[in-house]
Amino acid sequence: MNSKTAERKFLYYIYAFCLICFLNLSVLHWPSEPFDKNALLVGIVICGLIAYAHFIIRRFFPDGDKYILIFAGVLTVIGIVILYRINRIYAIKQVIWFVIGIIGFIFIVVLLPGLKRFAECKYFYLVITLVFMAMGTFFGKEKYGAKNWIMIGNYGFQPSEFGKLFLVAYLASTLKKYKNYKDLVEPATIVMISLGFMVLQRDLGSALIFFGISVTMLYIATSKIKYVTVCFGLFSIGSVISYKLFHHVKVRFLIWKDVWNYANSEGYQIVQSIISIASGGLFGTGLGRGHPEFIPVNLTDFIFAVLCEEMGGLMGFAVIILYFLLFYRCMRAAVYSEDKFSALLAVGYSSMIATQVLVIIGGVINLIPLTGITMPLISYGGSSMITTFFALGVLQKISEEAAKIE
Repeated sequence: MNSKTAERKFLYYIYAFCLICFLNLSVLHWPSEPFDKNALLVGIVICGLIAYAHFIIRRFFPDGDKYILIFAGVLTVIGIVILYRINRIYAIKQVIWFVIGIIGFIFIVVLLPGLKRFAECKYFYLVITLVFMAMGTFFGKEKYGAKNWIMIGNYGFQPSEFGKLFLVAYLASTLKKYKNYKDLVEPATIVMISLGFMVLQRDLGSALIFFGISVTMLYIATSKIKYVTVCFGLFSIGSVISYKLFHHVKVRFLIWKDVWNYANSEGYQIVQSIISIASGGLFGTGLGRGHPEFIPVNLTDFIFAVLCEEMGGLMGFAVIILYFLLFYRCMRAAVYSEDKFSALLAVGYSSMIATQVLVIIGGVINLIPLTGITMPLISYGGSSMITTFFALGVLQKISEEAAKIE
């Protein structure tokens, strides 16, 4: 079976899964409530978007790795299905963000020139990174305990979501010139400033993601385990200082240490999440038969708990495997790239997605202290959807350029 046939077969499975899920949702309350035609319409629109994007990329850029788009597509389908189950309005909004994300993905792959010419824009990336990182500290509005939202009228966005894109580009353009430890002083300073802003904004999730991205890129660029060890040492010291200075950091740690002691107060969210995952078992209660209303922040931070309750622990494992496969295909682009800037860019964006998944799932099951971030492509959120598809578009571009060199 050739690659094109395998891709087409996988796409057919995605379309079938999508339409079956939305058909289920359309008859969820029938006959007590009318047949929900909008559910089927949403499913058809999603299938059409995935098919169109795959057709454009396959038709005009046949050389690269198309599974990046395919795995991203199936994760998005799962996310919108769960969102529609919880709240139809937010699911339709998520479809709009998906449309914008797909348009951005195609735009980057089709119209963006070769990435090598962007390697020398280091100080542009530096300035934009610091602007986005500082924005929440000075102008942010507090939401769910973190001061990381910028509101423009009735709409809001998280500047750190866009800041991490430019942080990766900055680190890639800097670390590609690495020769000795002196070349690490400036990027280390920028990373520490970024982490400092995240701590001040009480956005611990973004701080963990930035740290994960930075350490991964540092090791790939230098191959020096001693630098990684130093980074973990400094991060540990910073964590202890933050624990002593900031009450919210201490609370998160104490909840993680003994969540049941805080079951009726600060730990309520995690306890409800654990109960929901346990009640779903391996096979789930069935789509529409769970109780997501008992799970706080179920559209974003705790959507994985809703998924596990209604679709089962096996689906939860399947989602983790899909993320792993997406990470693998993204890192594969870095391996085959002959340009160091492009390779580091691919490593940065791949680790960005992987770290975000590990941090949020770890927090939801209380494996690590909870940090309020979204699951890429699955949780509701325009900022997250757009930035993830931007990163995937760049990764697809790197994959195409590497395939042409081969």
